[in-house]
Amino acid sequence: MHGHVPPSAIALITTSVLCFTILDAVIKSLTPRYPIPMLVWARYGVQALAMALWLLPQMGAALVRTRRLRLQLVRGAILPFSSLCFFTALKYLPLAEATAINYTTPVLVIVLAVIFLDERMTRPRIALVIAGIAGMLVIVRPGSEVFQGAALLALGAAVFYGTFQILTRELATEDSRVLLFYPAVVGTVMMSAGLPWYGVTISMPWTDVALVLATGLLGTLGHFLFILAFQRAPASALTPFTYMQLVWATLVGWLAFGSFPDAWTLAGMGVIAGSGLLIALHERRRAQGALQEPTAVD
Repeated sequence: MHGHVPPSAIALITTSVLCFTILDAVIKSLTPRYPIPMLVWARYGVQALAMALWLLPQMGAALVRTRRLRLQLVRGAILPFSSLCFFTALKYLPLAEATAINYTTPVLVIVLAVIFLDERMTRPRIALVIAGIAGMLVIVRPGSEVFQGAALLALGAAVFYGTFQILTRELATEDSRVLLFYPAVVGTVMMSAGLPWYGVTISMPWTDVALVLATGLLGTLGHFLFILAFQRAPASALTPFTYMQLVWATLVGWLAFGSFPDAWTLAGMGVIAGSGLLIALHERRRAQGALQEPTAVD
């Protein structure tokens, strides 16, 4: 157990997930007016440009230097699919519910680790996986407004992000700044390929242009704050504080969109958060020193 987590690290990580929540809220406000792929392109394009301006003067070629280029490219290609699924889900689901479903990622990481990394499915893992799935089902219970195709998209986003985290484990020795830069660049290149079909002829008022730019800057700032937090405390110690994103998503969804979760949804969010926290504690005890990337919906 970590006896003390510096207040500065807590402040950084909670502000980081607040950035991601505001990013998601801005995207949600834009989805009725613009194609989702264009919003994903802009989100990663702005982040890639901002990171290049920020890090290239300091690092030069080291920003793209890696011993496992193929794995970096595969990892970078997976994240845009997660964003495509999640942004589409945001178009139809309340912010808090979509965020909570995406927070099943720790459960999915366990399942994927068993399948692809030959890790053992212990009894505690089985119990926590069942609890996480139960929490998700409470939120998307049959007959509720959330029980629709969009919920499957949010779950698909969690699957892609879980795969992303598995590959992050495989790249544990790489520089964290390089790990952040590759998905931004790969995502930009991928989404640029389709831009002639979904984005070239679209005209935007300057206010929407500012909002689109803000999504990329919020993503960059959120990840930057993540890095600063990691420099002050172990990721395993910070994981509980990332669940503040569920609180932020509930508050922002209520204030910005007038949508507040019902009692069942709040209960499901609590189960998901509880199982995720217990998973983090269990995994930390099993493998000290392994790279653990806290969940955050960005």
